[in-house]
Amino acid sequence: MQTEVDLVWPTDMTGELAEHSHALIGTVADLGGAIGWMSPPSRAETDEWLAGVLASAAAGDGAMCTAWQDGRLVAMGLWRRDEASYFRHMAELAKIMVHPQARGGRLGHVVTQALIASASDAGIETLQLGVRGNNHLAIQLYKEAGFVEWGRLPDVIEVGDERFDDVRMYLKLNRPAHLIMHGSRPSGPGSSARRPRPA
Repeated sequence: MQTEVDLVWPTDMTGELAEHSHALIGTVADLGGAIGWMSPPSRAETDEWLAGVLASAAAGDGAMCTAWQDGRLVAMGLWRRDEASYFRHMAELAKIMVHPQARGGRLGHVVTQALIASASDAGIETLQLGVRGNNHLAIQLYKEAGFVEWGRLPDVIEVGDERFDDVRMYLKLNRPAHLIMHGSRPSGPGSSARRPRPA
């Protein structure tokens, strides 16, 4: 019988959260997980990262979802709003990770779906993410959640002497009816038409 999972959305730094986050990040990084650290970071590094994430959450510019079982942090992830003024309607889904001992219980799916709902409630129009090309399980998870691949940079993610694709994906959330979608048409501010070239 699987233990019930509690989802918690922290906005304040606590010693328990900092300790458990550091342990989870270190365990996943030590196994080569593509979560932004090449090797297990120090407690000072994870505390600094966590403080930034929680500051964004407190300001309404992001959210962190943590999953707990029996008092232990077993999964987490976050979304953060883009800092550029013209991309404030977009956010990045990031740092989705599950403790190795808790894998197989669809916790990655649970956390991802919770974060999608949170970003939608916050008015985010588009969620985007990047995933290492060799992480086929994560790519499958995101596709099942509705994400669509829009491109990839081949062999640009560095892990020592190895190189991997950077796969970029997006998910449309809220698109208010009054928006004017120009796409790539030569219309709207800053547009230019293609210039005929001499034969």
